Amino acid sequence: MFSLNGSTFLNNSLSGVSKSLTQSTHRKISPPTVVVASVSSNGRPDRNVSVLMEDTLKEMRDNAPSSSSSQSQVIEKETKSTVGGGVEDVYGEDTATEDQYITPWTVSVASGYPLLRDPHYNKGLAFTERERDAHFLRGLLPPVTISQDLQIKKMMLHMRQYQVPLQKYMAMMDLQERNERLFYKLLIQNVEELLPVVYTPTVGEACQKYGSIFRQPQGLFISLKEKGRVLEVLKNWPEKKIQVIVVTDGERILGLGDLGCQGMGIPVGKLSLYSALGGIRPSACLPITIDVGTNNEQLLNDEFYIGLRRRRATGQEYSELIDEFMAAVKQNYGEKVLIQFEDFANHNAFDLLAKYGTTHLVFNDDIQGTASVVLAGLISALNLVGGTLADHKFLFLGAGEAGTGIAELIALEISKQTNAPVEEAREKIFLVDSKGLIVKSRMESLQHFKRPWAHEHEPVTTLLDAIKAIKPTVLIGSSGAGSTFTKEVVEAMTSLNEKPVILSLSNPTSQSECTAEEAYTWSEGKAIFASGSPFSPVEYNGKFYPSGQANNAYIFPGLGLGLIISGAIRVHDDMLLAASEALAEQVSQENLDNGLLYPPFSNIRKISAQIAARVAAKAYELGLATRLPQPEDLVKHAQSCMYSPNYRNYR
Repeated sequence: MFSLNGSTFLNNSLSGVSKSLTQSTHRKISPPTVVVASVSSNGRPDRNVSVLMEDTLKEMRDNAPSSSSSQSQVIEKETKSTVGGGVEDVYGEDTATEDQYITPWTVSVASGYPLLRDPHYNKGLAFTERERDAHFLRGLLPPVTISQDLQIKKMMLHMRQYQVPLQKYMAMMDLQERNERLFYKLLIQNVEELLPVVYTPTVGEACQKYGSIFRQPQGLFISLKEKGRVLEVLKNWPEKKIQVIVVTDGERILGLGDLGCQGMGIPVGKLSLYSALGGIRPSACLPITIDVGTNNEQLLNDEFYIGLRRRRATGQEYSELIDEFMAAVKQNYGEKVLIQFEDFANHNAFDLLAKYGTTHLVFNDDIQGTASVVLAGLISALNLVGGTLADHKFLFLGAGEAGTGIAELIALEISKQTNAPVEEAREKIFLVDSKGLIVKSRMESLQHFKRPWAHEHEPVTTLLDAIKAIKPTVLIGSSGAGSTFTKEVVEAMTSLNEKPVILSLSNPTSQSECTAEEAYTWSEGKAIFASGSPFSPVEYNGKFYPSGQANNAYIFPGLGLGLIISGAIRVHDDMLLAASEALAEQVSQENLDNGLLYPPFSNIRKISAQIAARVAAKAYELGLATRLPQPEDLVKHAQSCMYSPNYRNYR
């Protein structure tokens, strides 16, 4: 045993190198890479030894005698990417190609027991007989060898035995930390069943209890303690080729309020979907929580709370940390890394998007992602209710990030279709907040993002009175307040419209404005309904009504993939419109006949590829793309760049 830069290298791994070198020379096969087991103090593989080993390999090549050309070839590392678009897959680990007989590591590798503890390369009982011999696994696993498909079957049997959703969530997180590829293949093949487990609504409960269930970090925590050292913290993350960052400050987690540092469950969940649904390499995804404190007294008094125990920072102290973070991200990862703001409070969300939208590739899923998926649902609904968007009136309950974001994108689409000014398109859209209908007589007291929606109208204090006064054809809930679409509200919408469009978007399920059963029952089966959280099909008068879900997961994975494969440097509103139109086109007539405004999630990878292609095309059209020349077939190009979770064959 010997030590190199604080890392421990095992003798059996080095003997494995010798063995591989000898076999390569005799068989004249493609040379494998150097195999070195690097184990940190906690027994896990140390991936940070890569740079050191790269220098060592270079020195070995430089000092090797000319007569040893065959051995020099053996330690040559392959750095050329086989992926078109996206950040170069330097290590060849995540390329969406057929099985390749390669070593699983290019620079540092764990063999034996540490290999079984590395989630990036562990295959469990799926290691073949040959792989068990080559990588010192003999005796460390039971003798049986099974396929990845059988592993998935076994995992689903276990998952279905759990009765509590949080138990399923924890089981999925444990799997992700143990066997990354199995986690993603399991999620992809069972997306409709497992999406509510790894994201809404279960992730809301997971965030509330994050301190109690926390086991090991899955992302970066940047707190006020690290102010002045943010770049140093970013460099502590083991992966250097980052394509997507999802960041939250935990102040407005779903409809649950300020959860502080425990909001980390949101970036982790979102990025799992970026990889599973959008095909972004897991190693290129970075979840980040910015901890500036919390105003949640319950958390501050919780002995298991994992964040700073102080009141939330505001003003200059807050702004300086965010500024430092944004500058450090660009310095460390470059101009084309996508930064997704997630679950920031209204007073920060709009300002951050406006401030950094012209200097960084930024996207706010609460404002822009929700808007895009809802617009797609409304475009689909036109096939059932008739007319164009301009022919309808829209009434919102909720005028925060989601409500105003959706309203603005609807106005932009109406403006695009009618060639009318966007100000004129806004006249068909009305918003109700906690103080009633937003009207011009309230202008002085309104927050800046609400002011474009202040119309000339007499004050109205309740949602029901607003429905009676405005007579909307579409009712959209984004209030975060549960049970606000009452029986009287739904009946009023039904009395005004033959097919009222009712979208209850707030998450999690407990905060939904109404349930699917309530919407269909109170409207006597006439409503065209979709929700933010999933609901089971409803039976009313002998007919089954499936419930569509206006889930942001339809949009952001494909949008992110499109931005990456085009090398876009900014997010433009036209890209969001393009994503909405692409999603709406995926809704079949059969879906519409069943009352569904969205396609089934079982086809989500194909849907994401279509959205990515449309977004990338718009990026090229707007001159915002940097990956030139433009591929001829963007759909095929998007599919070729998507991460595949199938096991690799290791030699």
